[in-house]
Amino acid sequence: FCKKDDNDGFRNLRAAEIKHGRVAMMAALGGVAQHFVKFPGFDGVPSGLSAVTTAPGTYGFVALFLVAGALELGLWTED
Repeated sequence: FCKKDDNDGFRNLRAAEIKHGRVAMMAALGGVAQHFVKFPGFDGVPSGLSAVTTAPGTYGFVALFLVAGALELGLWTED
């Protein structure tokens, strides 16, 4: 998908592919684990997408979003 001898374009596409792969792996793991793992304080939160609209589940979603953003911007950078 990149031109011959375009190292910058190749590195950019490779970094994007790695990031997308990591997000897909975390989503797949979260899709399975959410039915089996309940954190303390989140016992009353339903499983599935309805967890985002329930009060304690919304807090967990915001925390997860912030942690994932921090990892993406700080730790998982490819120079």
